[in-house]
Amino acid sequence: MEPSLKIVTLCTGNVARSVMLAYMLTTLSEANGSGWRIRSAGTHVVEGSAMSSRTRDALLGIDELAHHHFNAHRSHQLTSEDVEWADVVLASEANHVTFVRNTYQSASYKVVQLHQFLRYAPLDEPFDAQLFAVASMEPEPQLDVADPAGGEDATYRACAQELWEMAQAFAVVLGD
Repeated sequence: MEPSLKIVTLCTGNVARSVMLAYMLTTLSEANGSGWRIRSAGTHVVEGSAMSSRTRDALLGIDELAHHHFNAHRSHQLTSEDVEWADVVLASEANHVTFVRNTYQSASYKVVQLHQFLRYAPLDEPFDAQLFAVASMEPEPQLDVADPAGGEDATYRACAQELWEMAQAFAVVLGD
């Protein structure tokens, strides 16, 4: 278990994938008593936007998440403060990893693609070693969590379900 792990979830606009993942990790942290602290951000954000109704509805479709007040979310552009604060930046896409590596080069060691982390993190190692192992890899576009933007309700629900499964797997990998 990683107490007080500081996590930034990252996508493009910070209105769908990173928001979903942040609420999911918050729920798991509360349920497991892990004390994770979580922020969400985007790489190309219209600051202050609310999540879409499709994002909210997809989250409400997962019973364990329905207790949150989703209307409080406002989009946020990733900043150097976020990157410095974070122990790990969990990116939705390979392009997000590249963005952080190019924009915040000193933080390259703590940004990973979520799916890539789950696939390749050595399970018998502590979190820091897992993070280092995966952050040393080139991101893999085929492991992207597809952006549901512009999709129908079913696309958002499928994205939320994929992220929920990954969030639960992340907690297992960390031993929570």
